[in-house]
Amino acid sequence: MTQAIILAAGQGTRLRPITNDKPKCLTPIDGKTLLERQSGVLQAAGVTDITVIGGYRIDQIKALGYQCKENSAFESTNMVSTLFCAESVMNADEDLLICYGDIIYQPENLTKVLETDGEVVLMVDKAWRKLWELRLENPLEDAETLKLTDSKDVLELGKKPKSYDEIQGQYTGLIKIRKDKVKDFIAFYHALDKSVTFDGQDFDNMYMTSFIQQLIDANWEVKAALVHNGWLEIDSVSDLEAYQSLQDQGLLKPFCDLG
Repeated sequence: MTQAIILAAGQGTRLRPITNDKPKCLTPIDGKTLLERQSGVLQAAGVTDITVIGGYRIDQIKALGYQCKENSAFESTNMVSTLFCAESVMNADEDLLICYGDIIYQPENLTKVLETDGEVVLMVDKAWRKLWELRLENPLEDAETLKLTDSKDVLELGKKPKSYDEIQGQYTGLIKIRKDKVKDFIAFYHALDKSVTFDGQDFDNMYMTSFIQQLIDANWEVKAALVHNGWLEIDSVSDLEAYQSLQDQGLLKPFCDLG
């Protein structure tokens, strides 16, 4: 069995004015919200134990009937802090999926993650550059490093790349923790030194990539589930407009099939 936690506490400032009065995960694309699309794919794969961690306008998520946990400090914390607001529901009898609230993905991408074995599994897009070129004039400015071994172990992620050679794929915001490592995952977080900075961020504002890198540096097995597109990140109004325009023209399907 697998449970899922969707991280959806942020204000989505880059999606304003769309998010002036709604959480980012309730942004619609082609008639369905990001949360509706992601939860639908999860449920179709048999992942029905879903918790959404809200913050900004959590009332709207609760009103839709989702099981929720709250990050009341969403204005002053980042994703890792948000994740552990749901620590009480993390079940060591199930694999744990951690899902960013501003992504959507096709069923086959989720299947790839579920079927890949590793203490930690990351969905990694090998064809990321095609998608980034849709969104950005200079993909290298926005991309992050990701280095892999031949056996698909992740060695590094989340750094600022100097060239495309340092990017063997792009981390996508979908993570799986194997059930026998869930308790250790929680303990690892609490054992971190809260007085130091992580890639320039304090403990409460640590990036998820920084936390994963801490696991890698501590010799955790972090595996890549390699995909070739089949997902979208909606981070800004320009992202949303670009994807919707391609969808309207019938050109989005090679990147992600919205069904």
